[in-house]
Amino acid sequence: MNILHTENLSKQYHHKDGIVGALKNISLTAEKGSFVTITGPSGSGKTTLLLTLAGLIRPSSGSFSLMDKNLTLVNDSELALFRRQNVGFIMQSFALITYLTAIQNVKLPLALIKMNKAMQQSKAVEVLEIVGMGMRMNHLPRELSAGQQQRVAIARALVNSPSIIFADEPTGNLDPKLSIEILDFLKAINLKNNITVVMVTHSPVAAEYGNVRIHLDNGEIK
Repeated sequence: MNILHTENLSKQYHHKDGIVGALKNISLTAEKGSFVTITGPSGSGKTTLLLTLAGLIRPSSGSFSLMDKNLTLVNDSELALFRRQNVGFIMQSFALITYLTAIQNVKLPLALIKMNKAMQQSKAVEVLEIVGMGMRMNHLPRELSAGQQQRVAIARALVNSPSIIFADEPTGNLDPKLSIEILDFLKAINLKNNITVVMVTHSPVAAEYGNVRIHLDNGEIK
């Protein structure tokens, strides 16, 4: 089953010096359970592609579908609801809210879908245990190491039981040993839970984790 499909996906930005083509006629398909890596030089369109596939940026032309739903045809509120119910995000900067504890950060996606508080607590504890952070769930981000913060970010991405996780340079702020630890963990989630992972990376080592590898240059697949 295809979980991700694009046809001639393009994104243009209007700049004072003219139109900039960030993505140019991208057509790709990934099956459910794939581990997709997106590589390319700086400015090649990697993050733009990721954010477009995740429904956070609207394409200028072309179409893309997730789970057989054409997301170019839905309005912003429908798109936001679809993301909350089906998509997880992991960012390079961890993007944890500094004044919330680990478990409070993890519960945020569940609060957005108005899950009752007892279920929020139960689900958040469960995923924090899965990522090995059960003993640190009441710690603030500043009380956690970089690797621990990224584990909390992964727990937050998992808590809504997503079908697909989008990760933007998830090991970019980690040392090589921690990077391998996080990559191994993402691969284990991918294999065990059949969750599709789409990951942007500049690391050749991280790219090797993908069974579908996309290389971008100047907004085009090479």
